[in-house]
Amino acid sequence: MMNEKLSLREGRRARTLFILCDYGFLILMMAAMILPLLKLLVSSVDPSAVGLRLLPRKFSLEAYSLIAKNSYLYLPFLVSVGTTVCGTLTGLLMTSLAAYVIMQKQMPGNKFFVRMVFVTMLFSGGVIPTYLTIRGIGLMNNYLAVILPVGLSAYNIMLMKSFFETIPKTLFEAAEIDGCTPVGIFFKIVIPLSKPAIASVGLFIAVSLWNNYMSFILYITNPLMTNFQVKVRELILSDAISGQALTASDDMLKSAVVMVVVLPFLMIYPWLQKYFVKGVTLGAVK
Repeated sequence: MMNEKLSLREGRRARTLFILCDYGFLILMMAAMILPLLKLLVSSVDPSAVGLRLLPRKFSLEAYSLIAKNSYLYLPFLVSVGTTVCGTLTGLLMTSLAAYVIMQKQMPGNKFFVRMVFVTMLFSGGVIPTYLTIRGIGLMNNYLAVILPVGLSAYNIMLMKSFFETIPKTLFEAAEIDGCTPVGIFFKIVIPLSKPAIASVGLFIAVSLWNNYMSFILYITNPLMTNFQVKVRELILSDAISGQALTASDDMLKSAVVMVVVLPFLMIYPWLQKYFVKGVTLGAVK
């Protein structure tokens, strides 16, 4: 009896210790993500912010006002928004169709195509072959060169395929009996039941397109077609916007521009979080 009580106490202590260590690790991880963002926010509104200051002593929106009034950043911002929205919709359509096709186990060559998609997750051609391919098919200075490589990802295809396979097969069979075509099954059954997966994959694609920098550097040589991230880099490396002297402090303005880049997805993510968690986990557990 005494041994059982001692073992129970030791088990409780071990469980408590594990929970404390777990919470401590999560707090450290959360601080590592929040502190840089908080420092950036303070630097964007406090002209006297120096070092790691987490609370502003002065408050000024001069940097944000300067960004809003300067037309130099308007077109790149619209380019980023346009490529993100169009690329996300295009990528979701291509990814969903590809996943729907390779999940058809009765299709001839199904295993071959699945393996080919999986191989591209492990090996890729690299930057130079991809650049030569894009140039060879005439997509230089074309937004498709930015959208297509990001929108059609092997990882997203396999994730979407795993989620589609969790849909009961009886729904497909019932639809076929009622005379529904494969395309009709895709749009009327698969898509409406896959909102969590679509939201998760859509978030992956949107974040990748919004933060896309290298594709614009490699494939877009027209300065009028560059996105917001390229202009942000130019601003951070220079001390002026379009040759004009800055009225706000350099660090304040640069921090404000980076906050403008980060802010959209900080606002969108809380609305998609419930779909994000369900879409990633449900497709992996059968």
